Amino acid sequence: MAPTFSLLSLSLLFFLLLLSPLPSSSQLPPTLNSAKTQFQRLIRGFNLSPKHDVNTGRPGGQSPAVGPAMVEWPLKLPVYGDSGNSIQDLGHHAGYYRLPHTKDARMFYFFFESRVRKSDPVVIWLTGGPGCSSELALFYENGPFQIANNLSLIWNDFGWDQASNLVYVDQPTGTGFSYSSDDNDIRHDEDGVSNDLYDFLQAFFKQHPQYAKNDFYITGESYAGHYIPAFATRVQKGNKGKEGIFVNLKGIAIGNGFTDPEIQYKAYPDFALDMKLINQSDYNSVNELVPPCEQATKICAANGGDSCISAYATCNSIFNEILAITGNINYYDIRKPCEGSLCYDFSNLETLLNQKSVRTALGVGDIEFVSCSSTVYQAMQMDLMRNLEVGIPALLEDQIKVLIYAGEYDLICNWLGNSQWVHAMAWSGQKNFTATPTVPFVVDGAEKGQLKSHGPLNFLKVHDAGHLVPMDQPKASLEMLKRWTQGKLSENESEGRLGLL
Repeated sequence: MAPTFSLLSLSLLFFLLLLSPLPSSSQLPPTLNSAKTQFQRLIRGFNLSPKHDVNTGRPGGQSPAVGPAMVEWPLKLPVYGDSGNSIQDLGHHAGYYRLPHTKDARMFYFFFESRVRKSDPVVIWLTGGPGCSSELALFYENGPFQIANNLSLIWNDFGWDQASNLVYVDQPTGTGFSYSSDDNDIRHDEDGVSNDLYDFLQAFFKQHPQYAKNDFYITGESYAGHYIPAFATRVQKGNKGKEGIFVNLKGIAIGNGFTDPEIQYKAYPDFALDMKLINQSDYNSVNELVPPCEQATKICAANGGDSCISAYATCNSIFNEILAITGNINYYDIRKPCEGSLCYDFSNLETLLNQKSVRTALGVGDIEFVSCSSTVYQAMQMDLMRNLEVGIPALLEDQIKVLIYAGEYDLICNWLGNSQWVHAMAWSGQKNFTATPTVPFVVDGAEKGQLKSHGPLNFLKVHDAGHLVPMDQPKASLEMLKRWTQGKLSENESEGRLGLL
């Protein structure tokens, strides 16, 4: 069995930045340079040291515009373990896609064919935040292999490629190995990001037509609570408009996501009190900050622009006040202590992926790995306080399955805030979902969570997990994926399954 690593996903770094102290709205400078400086300082503080603010690709300027739009090659990485399979045997690939509607953008991706059946669904995993890449989720959470302390790769016994044909992309452009030499290619909102992802998906199924009819699922965590609803909505628009290859979208899954800022910020005081992080007196004080946050998010929704930066600062004061009370707490998993200023160490990933031999094996040549891009983060700031829940009801009405899951010990995108926005969401099944009892989620005879389901909507609170459910509960998260994609998450089955709702 692969060991569990106490390493925070790069997707989480975004939320460290999102909820780190900022000036009040009245103190915000006229430019965003201070945010960029803060981003860079926080990266260094967490032992990340990307050499560049954004990935611009090969030295010397633009990439050739000639040649096929998508170029893919087999992965050639040594993996150790007793699986009996080589990485080449399992059909693992990497590639670049030249994004249309850009000057020079190339999106880098990994594709891992299922270890079990090629008929398994195609599952795409989206990274957690604007500015950070997807590779850490791949190598330390639910990918086919993980990075050991000595920088070797070992097989992950609970990789999601055991139940799906798994795709990871570095997005938005400028993160990870995705790059452009032109600043105009940097995205600023969900429309730009989701259009790029849709274009990539069309090219991917053209490249792999044998998978085009497989069930398709969009998954991810953290800030993917923004990306996923927007991308799914774009897929549905393309399907209904017959824009290209029909994408057999069956569902979306968001883990410890950031989706509805107004409701989720309001939940911080309640979660902190319930978990005994603060006392009643503290709660009363912190709760006074909630009404200004609610008002600020409404102004952001109406006006956009700078009002959304002000809303971010106003709502952030709720979280910052809780941290001022709790002190040195690991807010991605309140069970785990931090050592000094560092709660996690990201350095192994950068060390591995920036080795020349590894870059050669990945097929990226001289292109350097940019773990997190301050330029991309800065560009996406107007998007932070948008409410992306608004797109989900239409997906439910189209019978697209929606799974919202959350580890119970995460503070920053806590299960309570996620549960509250799910329950508040207006759709035709809202009353029945609210009235449905919660039942145990059982794996190998042990309760691993609490599930609530009605129709296409599922909410799962995962026990003994923080923000990174696939890392903290690898077996349970793989079982969750299997049952959900097979339509068995809420069925009455044999031992190890759930009770009847």
